[in-house]
Amino acid sequence: MRTTNRVSATDHVVTMEEIKVSPAYNWFRSTVPLKRIIVDDDDSKVWSLYDAGPKNVRCPIIFLPPVSGTAEVFFHQMLALTGWGYRVISLQYPVYWDLLEFCDGFRKLLDYLQLDKVHLFGASLGGFLAQKFAEYTHKSPRVHSLILCNSFSDTAIFNQTWTANSFWLMPAFMLKKIVLRNFAKGPLDSKMVDAIDFMVDRLETLNQSELASRLTLNCQNSYVEPHKIKDVAVTIIDVFDQSALSLEAKEEMYKLFPNARRAHLKTGGNFPYLCRSAEVNLYVQIHLRQFHGTRYAAISNEMVSPEEKAQSQLGSNQD
Repeated sequence: MRTTNRVSATDHVVTMEEIKVSPAYNWFRSTVPLKRIIVDDDDSKVWSLYDAGPKNVRCPIIFLPPVSGTAEVFFHQMLALTGWGYRVISLQYPVYWDLLEFCDGFRKLLDYLQLDKVHLFGASLGGFLAQKFAEYTHKSPRVHSLILCNSFSDTAIFNQTWTANSFWLMPAFMLKKIVLRNFAKGPLDSKMVDAIDFMVDRLETLNQSELASRLTLNCQNSYVEPHKIKDVAVTIIDVFDQSALSLEAKEEMYKLFPNARRAHLKTGGNFPYLCRSAEVNLYVQIHLRQFHGTRYAAISNEMVSPEEKAQSQLGSNQD
């Protein structure tokens, strides 16, 4: 087991290629095309996404990345879940400076993709945006369920609401330093080091306005109103080791969603979907299984066993 006390420049040079040159990542990049879609009047706002799995599935699972992430960071989930018959979309947001603007843009994207309802998996900022979108569309629901990974419900936890309006002024190198401050510093195993290096590499691909807008969304004064999304099925995935989230932030999430399923990982840091992918994939599958045999299944009907279909039918009859 390799351990390190910090992600140093030399570590980065030695290990940054681990995930990038892995057969799984290269298979993903060579088989799943990256699509670019514009849904706003402003054609500089481009959604980048990977859409894999059976297109006849009308309620897929969509993955939303953290501040430092791109659509590629969920490649493990895309490969595993599509292999099991699920339709999976992983996306990267355009530059949006406020939550309403993001929610409106995301609604237009779902309209463009002709998706009435979806399941959302959000990591950190992605989880917060997923909750805000469910809240935004609560009168005409577009979110059938949520998986929230290392996420939060109130931006006040970062104590940066007062700087949120100045991120747009900061140069890219300063914004990257702000993001890197939250990356794990303690003893890490080799998979966690590789995950951090991959995320640093992804961070380098983001330009100033992409980073500044994401940090603005992450820190501007806002919180989730749970009464508006109380009917949405939720699974909370979090880690017991060091991550950017405080214990208070995690407990706030449990209070907000008292009926949520909880999936705890002993270790995994900020990016368990990269370094503990098998466990995360299993938790995602368990979460989605409750919808098998219904019109909100994220899986192709042919991949669902007759027993599961009968069980789902029984459950819906009892409801």
